[in-house]
Amino acid sequence: MSTVILSCTALLEYVQQAQKTCNTDFPIIELNRQYHIEPSKMKNHILQTLSSLSSDVDTILVAMGFCGGSWQDVSCSKTLVIPRVADCVALTLTTTEQYAPDLKEQGHMYLFGNGENGFSVHAIYESLLKEYDKEMADIVFNMYFEHYHHLDIIDNGLYDCYDLDFVERAQADADRIHAELDFVPGSNILLEKLVSGKWDEQFFVASPNTRITQGKFFDC
Repeated sequence: MSTVILSCTALLEYVQQAQKTCNTDFPIIELNRQYHIEPSKMKNHILQTLSSLSSDVDTILVAMGFCGGSWQDVSCSKTLVIPRVADCVALTLTTTEQYAPDLKEQGHMYLFGNGENGFSVHAIYESLLKEYDKEMADIVFNMYFEHYHHLDIIDNGLYDCYDLDFVERAQADADRIHAELDFVPGSNILLEKLVSGKWDEQFFVASPNTRITQGKFFDC
């Protein structure tokens, strides 16, 4: 029997670093972050991916959070281990071993990841242009960001988030949504615990064929 990691592409480099830190080498199966915009699409993506896994896989380490209900009513024939956090952003904001499902602040948008898989306002706009014409994309984009007044870079030590080029791109994103740019602390602690098997109250462990619900997921 074997273990695999199911990772949102937004967290791929974080998972790779966690495995390097913890000396593990589990195969990584990616979930495309573009489905995050609509949880129902991410849920279908998750179900399709789970159904395609080899029969010799018995444990799936999930590198993402509940993500807007993406895991609601999901079940499979294998053990699932998922950080008990609201979403990928809340996961990267966690810095201690104390259970805290959602450390995001109202009105704050967060940047994390330094590679092509990292979140960016520009990337969201480009994805909307692929789905809508420009007029509708602009409407949806403005609706999506109208309540965000802060854009925070998560400093987790995995890359130089103070690099001038990175900060300039982040500032351009902030300007685009009329937000103030700042830095907040983060870490990779949850993913390191996930891959090393240190599953405590910060994790939801679903035995085979357990139907995941929001109530079960966040109930400690």
